[in-house]
Amino acid sequence: MSILWFRATAWKWQKMKKSSLILALVVSTGFPLSVVAQSPSSGQNIAPVYEGFETNPDGSFNLLFGYYNRNWEEQIDVPVGPGNYLEPGGPDRGQPAHFFPRRNQFVFRIHVPADFGDKEVVWTLTTNGVTERAYGTLRPAYAVDAVVMSANFGAGGQTGFRPSLTGNLPPELTLESEKTMTVEIGEPVTLSAVATDDGKPGRQSISSRSIGQSHFVPNSATGLRLSWFRYRGPGEVMFDPAQTKVWEDRRDGGDSPWSAGWQTPPIPPDNRWTVQATFSEPGTYVLRALAHDGGLIKYEDVTVIVRR
Repeated sequence: MSILWFRATAWKWQKMKKSSLILALVVSTGFPLSVVAQSPSSGQNIAPVYEGFETNPDGSFNLLFGYYNRNWEEQIDVPVGPGNYLEPGGPDRGQPAHFFPRRNQFVFRIHVPADFGDKEVVWTLTTNGVTERAYGTLRPAYAVDAVVMSANFGAGGQTGFRPSLTGNLPPELTLESEKTMTVEIGEPVTLSAVATDDGKPGRQSISSRSIGQSHFVPNSATGLRLSWFRYRGPGEVMFDPAQTKVWEDRRDGGDSPWSAGWQTPPIPPDNRWTVQATFSEPGTYVLRALAHDGGLIKYEDVTVIVRR
């Protein structure tokens, strides 16, 4: 079963006297719980998704991509190569090789110059025997800003917008770990990152009163959080302590920032998130630190080479 994403242009929110804010809102179709229960847990493919483009101060652009894994449980690994590539300039342009279930938005960006014009970047992904493509362009309808991104993530709640989102800036994120490390298999590696935020949109959990309700627009808990997770790599990675989910598990009891009753954990001392990671197989891994305030994100990657 596929999901349709609707790009609804602009509804107006009148603020105080003369000013108004035009919002572009991308809405994910929600499902009654009975439909969720019937959705497949495995065996389905993953659709790459072109989210839209950001305009940079120098006139260049960032093309933003994510994906939709049609499975509720199956996590799929597709190494960069014939089954997972971008063109032109590929096959490797920073895309993931480990895919979590369901919707994962704004996963990576590709910088293109100001004169990119009507060119396109194509992401081709083959999973469970099905090939799909996402086409990144600068068509005006795909313009994305902070308000659109926040609404997509669900920081605006069921209405799509909260006044506290106005002026929100993405978190600041600094790695304290080396960008590249080498360890022996079975040897834990310590990862550390410092994240700060401007306090917007503020800490707010998803009410437990929404248990049993359909989610026809994204709805996310807000407040600064950080998770480490496997972005690429041939084996499992065990994190201690366990990390907050980064994929949109909207099921009741899903234990994610998008599930009813979930509360943003307290910020650790000195805004420092530290974990230990242990690897099941040798190989090269990319681990990502994702700082999220519910509406906007910042991420940094660490490469870990695991030897037998």
